[in-house]
Amino acid sequence: MPLIETEEAARRLARAIASDLSLYNEEKIVQGVQQDDLFNVLSEEIEEGRALYKSRVSPDLYQKNFYDRAIVDILIKSKGHVKSKMW
Repeated sequence: MPLIETEEAARRLARAIASDLSLYNEEKIVQGVQQDDLFNVLSEEIEEGRALYKSRVSPDLYQKNFYDRAIVDILIKSKGHVKSKMW
């Protein structure tokens, strides 16, 4: 399978992976937000997603941090309603 070479496709892939993490790990995400420990609670899942993302996009696009942005947008910002020390 050829590597993704466009920013739009790389962003879409990053958001799809982050959405899957959100869908399958809702309880862990809420717990991580409540305890301000999200990246420790989901470290394995986030790194597994990162490895998939890195394997599918060109090195230049990987360096643009679309995956990290998608993690923040989808896993953290979407949980703004959860009571937490973070906000």
